[in-house]
Amino acid sequence: MKTIVILSFSDLATDPRVNRQIRFLREHYRVIAVGLEYPQVENVQFIQIIKKRVFFYLFSSFQLLFRPFESWYWSQRQVRDCLKKLSHIYSDLILANDIETLPLALKIANGAKVIFDAHEYAPRELEDLLFWRLLFQDYRIYLCKTYIPQARGMTTVCQGIAEMYEKDTGIKPIVLTNAPDFENIQPSLRDGRGKTIRLIYHGSVSASRKTEKMIQMMNHLDGRFELNLMLTDANPGYIGRLKRLAKTKSNIHFLPPVPMRDLPRCLNQYDIGVYILEPSSFNNFHALPNKFFEFVQARLAIGIAPSPEMARIVKEYDLGVVAEDFSPESLATRLMDLDHGKINYYKLQSHKVSRLMSAEQNHKILLDLVRQVLGE
Repeated sequence: MKTIVILSFSDLATDPRVNRQIRFLREHYRVIAVGLEYPQVENVQFIQIIKKRVFFYLFSSFQLLFRPFESWYWSQRQVRDCLKKLSHIYSDLILANDIETLPLALKIANGAKVIFDAHEYAPRELEDLLFWRLLFQDYRIYLCKTYIPQARGMTTVCQGIAEMYEKDTGIKPIVLTNAPDFENIQPSLRDGRGKTIRLIYHGSVSASRKTEKMIQMMNHLDGRFELNLMLTDANPGYIGRLKRLAKTKSNIHFLPPVPMRDLPRCLNQYDIGVYILEPSSFNNFHALPNKFFEFVQARLAIGIAPSPEMARIVKEYDLGVVAEDFSPESLATRLMDLDHGKINYYKLQSHKVSRLMSAEQNHKILLDLVRQVLGE
């Protein structure tokens, strides 16, 4: 049986995209998973790497102003730890997640083929932050132009990002969406007799994404609506700000997060998955995130701002409503037109496409690419 190394500088249990790769490929190959935390997947060898020391990482990154891109990359503590632990590992293929792992994967390959999975458009990942543009943007451009052409295959999360990578590097990635596993559940249909319309948002938050817009949206909705926020605590300071903003509103509720694989069944009890994502960067503008597909697997109606990748799917399959712009008022206007009859219709539409928009499709695409690269 051939061996595949799946390499990521992330927690392999909570990184949905990488966790799916591990579960997909272990059915067909011997998998060695390399990351910060154990993936919670059986029959997989795990190699743990150290976490970066954020203060020292940021302090040393000022060297990038003088453009010693290669020497800075290989001097990083995390990269050096990986070299030490992985240099003598034999594999037939390495799947490198995110651009920061790609030079490392190519260096330790020792004849193994390398596939690169770009979770974001790396040269513009945090372009809304001035310090990131000054220190990291040219560095990321260098990594992409130098190392992506050396990979034997490439995937990314949506069409807009794929097109930009092809324009910049000449390499055309295959699109693998962030769709989760298919969930065999039914829509939770409800009659409209005096029942609250339950909105739900789940996931991470940040000031650059302006998550507070969904709280502000409630100022423009009537008493039929309630907003439920299931937020991860990766940014507790910002979550505290959101709670203070919502403290006078009895129709906004903060919920504890649930495990990644339990999300669709938990979300199924709600009515509309909502998301206003501020287009503050190229990646935010082209976002097609896990949560969008989790709304579908939960059999929810969907209400979103006009982010083009998400809006295209909502309109094509008639899954819900798309606001005219990114303001809270705009999405509230569209939601106000809904009643439980229309919401039930959108839930049934999500049900119709739930298998199409599941990881099953991506499993086949990824497996075909791996077999092609391995010459099978």
